[in-house]
Amino acid sequence: MRRIRSVKRSVRFPAPAALRRLLDRSVSIALLRRLAYASIISNVAIVVTGGAVRLTASGLGCPTWPRCTDTSYTTTAEMGVHGVIEFGNRLLTFVVGVIALATVLAALAYRPRRKELVRLSVAVFLGIPAQAILGGITVRTHLNPWVVGLHFLLSMVVIGLAYALWRRTVDPDVPAVPAVPRPLRTLALLTTLVSAAVLVVGTWVTGSGPHAGDLGAKRNGLDPQAISQVHADGVFLLIGLSVALVFAFQTVGATRATRAAGVLVAVELGQGLIGFVQYFTHLPAALVAAHMLGSCLVLLATLAVLWSTRERRPTTPATTPAAPAEPVTAAA
Repeated sequence: MRRIRSVKRSVRFPAPAALRRLLDRSVSIALLRRLAYASIISNVAIVVTGGAVRLTASGLGCPTWPRCTDTSYTTTAEMGVHGVIEFGNRLLTFVVGVIALATVLAALAYRPRRKELVRLSVAVFLGIPAQAILGGITVRTHLNPWVVGLHFLLSMVVIGLAYALWRRTVDPDVPAVPAVPRPLRTLALLTTLVSAAVLVVGTWVTGSGPHAGDLGAKRNGLDPQAISQVHADGVFLLIGLSVALVFAFQTVGATRATRAAGVLVAVELGQGLIGFVQYFTHLPAALVAAHMLGSCLVLLATLAVLWSTRERRPTTPATTPAAPAEPVTAAA
């Protein structure tokens, strides 16, 4: 029995040689930071292209999932431009996944390895297949507006994780310390929660509107005018909190936080202007697409404010005072 156990312990299933060599090499934090940034951009891009699928009524261009048709994984000529648009968006998922996988490998190869960087990169990577599965459920439920909304919100979560990874790559070996007093950090967190709530209600507005992704898709049954007013009220509250953050940060001399809050206010005003114009012009597709991009930018700007309430300050080693010089006496 001892011999059998020793043999079992000696059995190993080594990773492929190429992967082992990759993980044995140390990559720079600059490379990991670039990959995290690319992950942010790619996930924002797939939100915009996903919006294009819905706005062109191509949501059921591939009427099933994971195949595009019952007999083919790719689009066919008979499916026309709608099939091309929907299938193209599915292909982009693989590009986003490759970037996320490269980020995971870079986080594993960074030395000294940091568990937080690895966990964040893995979370971003796992969000990609989760998005694909939820997208498949969206197709199989014939673009149920509530599922479509969850599909969009999951994208926001993945973007948030990618942003957290990108920010964490700045001086990963240095601990973060508060940059503003606790009440202002609480106010920034409250602003972040309100921003998230505005995004959620925004999906309800979308689910009640005309851009369903397919002419036969159902709507969520909410009154478009009433839910749009609720969304607008949330936007006004968010802008008010953001303006308050600008003045509060300025009062305590937090320059970086003040700048981040100012950028947030500017992005919110631009997003609000697009929202009002699209509402009063009966939701033209181009403005709806710009509004979806604006939603991603509002999220990123909000997270930038939240991150600005803490900063990483390298600690300098304490220096010992130099010994006093001995007095010089003149020779007799």
